[in-house]
This record gives sequence, structure tokens and C-alpha cells, in this order.
Amino acid sequence: MSDRRPLASGDVLAHRYELQDLVTEKLGATTWRAHDQILNRNVGIEMLSSIDPRAEHFLTAARESTAVTDPRFLRVLDLIEDEQRHHLVVREWARAFPLDQLLAQSPLPSRRAATVVAEVAEALAHAHEHGVYHRRLSPHQVLLKESGAVRVVGLGVATALSPVGRQDSLADLQAYEQLDVQGLGKLLYACLVSRWPGSQVDGLRAAPTEHGRLLRPRQVRAGVSRDVDTVCDRILGTPPRHHEAPLRKAADIAHVLRLSGDDVEMHDDQPSLSGLSSPDLLRLDPVIVPAGPPPGLEPPRRRPKAYEPAPPTTLERNKERARRAARGDRGLVLLGIIGAILLVTVLAFLVSRSTHDDNSSVDSSSPVRLLPVQRVTDFDPQGEDKEENPQEAPLAADGNLKTGWQTSTYLGSAKLGGLKDGVGIVLDLGGTREIDSIRIRLAGSPTTFTVFTAPASSARAPTRITGLRRAAVIDRSRGDSSVSLQSGVMSRYVVVWLQSLPKVGEGQFQGEIREVIVRGRS
Repeated sequence: MSDRRPLASGDVLAHRYELQDLVTEKLGATTWRAHDQILNRNVGIEMLSSIDPRAEHFLTAARESTAVTDPRFLRVLDLIEDEQRHHLVVREWARAFPLDQLLAQSPLPSRRAATVVAEVAEALAHAHEHGVYHRRLSPHQVLLKESGAVRVVGLGVATALSPVGRQDSLADLQAYEQLDVQGLGKLLYACLVSRWPGSQVDGLRAAPTEHGRLLRPRQVRAGVSRDVDTVCDRILGTPPRHHEAPLRKAADIAHVLRLSGDDVEMHDDQPSLSGLSSPDLLRLDPVIVPAGPPPGLEPPRRRPKAYEPAPPTTLERNKERARRAARGDRGLVLLGIIGAILLVTVLAFLVSRSTHDDNSSVDSSSPVRLLPVQRVTDFDPQGEDKEENPQEAPLAADGNLKTGWQTSTYLGSAKLGGLKDGVGIVLDLGGTREIDSIRIRLAGSPTTFTVFTAPASSARAPTRITGLRRAAVIDRSRGDSSVSLQSGVMSRYVVVWLQSLPKVGEGQFQGEIREVIVRGRS
């Protein structure tokens, strides 16, 4: 008997999802817009042949992506195995315009470009905290709704369709994070000038270069905000101009962009481009205000808010109040107050520096490296004897994945039998360090745990949860989790706090930490 015909528009899957439009075909997978006949709504369906070697990994990656709860990502609604010889991932469907179609008409104003990319950066920062990476960010993966809301599609798809059997190392995960960071810089560049750094992507022409170096947005198009232009260069510059600090974290990019975005006057201070070698520059083109969505799409009844500047933020309103307060004689008084505050701040810094010499020893310009763990102890603040297999604690950082620290066996509930909130270990780095990332290898699954750091001023190992800073919460880890911390986190002590343990027998639960690896600067 011959194989079944390929799936087509009008086919119904799982007795409820009617296929309507084929959206994309890439890397052996297909994406459809479908109609959920039970709930009467549109959904997106990603499907992969069930005989594809990547099929199981396809579902596993989609299942793990549900740990990312940021509403700017389209949620996974359903997972279906072997439906008409395909594995299905059913996601939300957003009625919105792809960003690449809007940029094909005209760049966005600087303030709106900063707001859109800040939204995407905040969403990716949330995903990175859960060890999930996008890895193929482009304008086509960003949607703008008529209300101005931002949605991101494609999270985890590149990971789901990666080669079978590949085990990502810590270096791979850090490379994926930087790939997303570079994607944010390129997305910001495209929003400002409708060009893509590198080769042509999503119908956008390649960005112009001079002597092999990418031209800054303000050199390509007039009217680009100076501070947004600087943010773009701090992400893509190799190295950034004027000795600016590079941006290497999605959370840092979002924070800086939230403080940026004012458009500048058309008469700026950029040099004339008449002598440049590249004739293909948008700066010489007229600046066109978009008239609506591309032809062929149903236009909205009113102009999309994607083109409208966001309302002033609280910070912007406070800046304007400060400018008004600084006029006339009141400015001199305000200047005196600010000078006094700065003097007190400098004195406090010098006192703090002399008190905590270990903090000043951290060289922020040094490369990220593996930080040695001087000592590992058990952490059981809610136990009766305050101990939990202390003799095994050093095995959690001995470089051997075959050994580790185990909890006691708890009965009746994965949440430590209801006896306490958690139990874990404390890693002593030997001094205050700037922590960049932590990788935890566990035995058994699933395990829910939280990573804490002690204040930089702590001279002794913590004995209770109170006062610790929560760095990340990993829900239902499958055994190997990486946590990226925000820039500038200083601490000597790292706590891994297990809160839900895997099942090891009938009604029995036990957790095990095989290895903890800490990277940062010292």
C-alpha cells in the first residue's frame, strides 16, 4: 500500500485542529495556521515527521520551553505525539504584523525602535534565566499587534531541530546567549535604518560598511537618536567606539534601552557622507512615514500604534521636572546639593573600599573563567540537627560526575515530605567574586531548585535563607541546568536550594547534586 498523501489545507488533526494556511517550511519542519474547532480560535501548529530522528527531542524541547512564562512569547498550548505520522506542537496564534513587513516600508522612529527591542530583550532575558535560547532572532520572528504589543515567535525551535545526540556544553550555552545578544543588536539596527548587518535577511538589504567596518545607524539615516545609536554600537561594535563598555546581557540591553529613545533634530553633528565609498546609504533617501501594512494584508481601521511613540515614562517626566527646576538661581542651589551628595558618596565609597578590600580585588576587565570552589558544606537551616549528609557535600564540586551530594530520603511528597521548604549546599569561592554563570548537574528528574547568592559583605557562610539574594528559580529541571546572572553580581557564597525532589521508589523521594560549576571574574 502506498504512503499517505501529504497533509494539506482542510485536514483535521487530533479531531479538533483544522489546517488552514502553510506558514513556513524550514529544517524539515512545517508551521501551519490552524483553527481549533473545540475552542473556536486560531492556533499555530509546528509539526515534524514522527520518524525523523529529532522527533523526540522536538517534543522535549517544546516541553522544556514551557518553563518560560513571559507573555511576550507565544505559549505552548498542546503537545501531540504521532498524529498522522507527525509530532505536533500547538502554540498561541497572534493577529499581528511581522516586523520585517513594516521595515520594508520604512524604519521606525528611534523611541519606538528602542521600545520594541527593549521588549524583546526583556523577554529573552527571562528565557535565558531558564536556560532557553532563541538562536535565530530576526525581524520575521518579532510581531507587532495593532495595540503596539510585542510578540516573539520561534523560541526554542533551533534547539528542538538541532542534530540528534548533541550535548550542549557550558561553552555552547554561553555562545547561544551571545548569539541572542548579537541578534538584539542587529534587530535594533534594522529598526533604525531598515538594513540588516551582514547579509540580506527577511527581505532587508545588507547594511553598508566602510573599510570592512559596519557604519553606525546615524551615519546611514538622518534623525537617529544619539543614545540609541550608542547602544547599537555597544552591542555590535568590535570593539565599541569611544571606549564605551560593551553590552553582553539581554537584561542590560533592555535596561539601557528603557532610558533611551528620543529622536534628534534633523541637523545633527555627523560628518558629510559625500566622500564615503558606499553609494548605497539611506541617509540620502527621504524619510517616509509608513502609511499602513504592506499590500495584500487586511489594513487596520486605524493607524497601528506600532508607529506611535510610547507615552513618556516616569523617568522621562522626572527628567523634565529636573530641567525646569534647574533654571535660574534655583539651578545654583541644586548644583550645590548635588555636589554635597557626590562628596558624601565618594567618602562612603572610600570607607567601603578600605573595609572590604576583597571586593576591590575583582578586576572587571578580566575574562570570564572557571572559579575554583574552596569549600562545600551542607545547608539545612530547617532541619532538627541542621545537618544533611555533610560528609558528602565536597563531592558536589570535585570534578567527578559519578559522585555527588545526596539528600536524605523523604516519604510521601516530592516537596521533602512536607517537613521543610528545602535543603541544599553552600559553595565557598574563597573570596568575593563577580559571578557570571552557574551550571548545575543533577541526578534524577524532575528537580525544582533555587540558586541564591549571599551579600558581597558576608564574611561567613550563610546559615539561613533570610538575607540571601535569589539569582534564579529552575522549575522541574531534567538534570542539567545553566543559570546566567545579571552583570555585576558580587558574592563569596553560592547556595543551591533543592525544593522538589525526584522519585526514587514507591512513595520515596531523594535529590542529588552531582556537580556545580561556577564561572566569573576574580
